Amino acid sequence: MKKIVIAIMAFFAVITINAQENINDLLAAGLDDAERFTNDYIAPASEGLAYGINNGWFNTAKAPKRFGFELSIIGNVGFISDEKKSFQLNVNDYENIRFEDGSASKTVATALGNNDPDVRVIITYDDPIFGNQEVELVLPTGLGSEDINIIPTGFLQASFSPFEGTQVKGRFFPTVETEDAKVSLYGVGLQQEFTKWLPADKIIPVAISGLVAYTHLDASYDFTDAEFVDGENQRVETDVNTLLFELIVGTKLKIINFYGALGYITGKSTTDLLGTYRVTDGLLFSEEINDPFSIENDISGIRGTVGANLQLGFFGLNADYTIAAFNSATLGINFSL
Repeated sequence: MKKIVIAIMAFFAVITINAQENINDLLAAGLDDAERFTNDYIAPASEGLAYGINNGWFNTAKAPKRFGFELSIIGNVGFISDEKKSFQLNVNDYENIRFEDGSASKTVATALGNNDPDVRVIITYDDPIFGNQEVELVLPTGLGSEDINIIPTGFLQASFSPFEGTQVKGRFFPTVETEDAKVSLYGVGLQQEFTKWLPADKIIPVAISGLVAYTHLDASYDFTDAEFVDGENQRVETDVNTLLFELIVGTKLKIINFYGALGYITGKSTTDLLGTYRVTDGLLFSEEINDPFSIENDISGIRGTVGANLQLGFFGLNADYTIAAFNSATLGINFSL
C-alpha cells in the first residue's frame, strides 16, 4: 500500500509542476486563452483518474452469506494510450497566442504526454506603458517527459452483507499529505445478486449481480514556493465525482471463479486554479489576478471487465482487466469472514 501511495502522490506532483511551468506567461495572454489551453491540457488526466478510481468495486458476481464481511486491498494501473497524450492546438481558437514558426495548428502535449522537441509559441499582451508586447513561451509538457505511461490508483475496501444476496461496500484512501501535495478518496456502493431471488438459486451454477457505486476524490498541490510564478497561496485543487453502474455475471464454484461485467461510468471533475498571481513584464507593469479560473470536465463511457477470483479459506486473490477509454489492470487481496 505504501508504494501505491507514493505512486499516486508522484502522479499529481509531476502533472501539476509541468502544468505551472509557464503559467505567468499564459495568464499574460489573457484569462480566456489560459483557461482554454489548460482545459485541453488537463482533461485527459482528469478522465484517466475518473476511470481509475472506479476499478476494483467487485471481485465476483456471487454474494457471500448473510452477515459476511470482506476486507480488500486494491491496486490498479490505468494505461495511457497515445491518443490521450496530445491534442490539436489551433491558433484561430486563441486571441493572443500563435506558433513561433507561423503554423496554423500543431499537435501538442496534454498532461499525459510530452513535447519533443519543445513547442514554442508567441503570446501578446497590452502593456499600459509600452503598448503591445510579445514574449516567447515554451508550452508545458506532461507525464511522458518522465517516461510515465500509467495512472496509478489504490484503496482499502470493505463490504458487509446485511441481507442474503446484498453487499454494502465502502472504499477509502486516507488523506495523505506531503510538503506540497494532498490526496484523499472515499466511495460507497451497493451490489445485489439477482439470482438469489430465484427458487433454483442453489442449482444454477452462474450468479448475476448488479452494482451501483459512487466515488469521490480530492487532490491539491501547493506551488506557492515555485520560482516561476510570483504571488501567494498558489495551488491547484481537483475534485472528481463519479457514478458507476455494472451488470456482473460469474461462476459459483468453491475455489476459483471467473467473472465478467459490462458497465457505464458517468461523472464530473472540477479543477480550480487558486491563489494570487502577479503578471509582470519584469520592469514597470504588474497585474494581480486572484483565483484565475475553474475548469469542469464531464466524464462518461462504457466499460467491460473480465477477471478471476481464487478463494483459499478466508484468504482470496483476484485479478481483472477492464477495457474502456483507459484500459486498466486491477489486483485485489481479500480477507473474508
